[in-house]
Amino acid sequence: MLLSLQGPRRRLIYVALYELIAIAVVTVALAAFTDHGMGSSGGVAVGSSAIAVVWNLVFNALFERWERRQPARGRSVARRVAHAIGFEGGLLLWLVPFIAWWLDVSLWQALLLDVGLLLFFLVYTLVFTWVFDRLFGLPAGIDSP
Repeated sequence: MLLSLQGPRRRLIYVALYELIAIAVVTVALAAFTDHGMGSSGGVAVGSSAIAVVWNLVFNALFERWERRQPARGRSVARRVAHAIGFEGGLLLWLVPFIAWWLDVSLWQALLLDVGLLLFFLVYTLVFTWVFDRLFGLPAGIDSP
């Protein structure tokens, strides 16, 4: 662990790092795999990031509140997978209409694009959170397994 981070500072750094990396990846991926240029792809990435930041703050606060009430302490692989699936599932409900509107595509096309991103982000969320916890420690009140 490099530095112990707690509370709002921890959440702010987590979200900022997560979203900056995500914006870069999404912009390049959408531009590469669709007929939309870097400008449109970047717009989707930034808009999606703004939506994801709000959802991230809300979801992680709720998840950590739930987590503190659990008898089993720490973040097992199963708990990390549940976190990633819960986060990405909720985000899907917000992003599909946004992507459809921004790119002027059908909801079906937007869903297909988002499913592609979802598959990447399921792994990315799991790995990013794991690495972040290793570098900065677990949130207060959550013991190691």
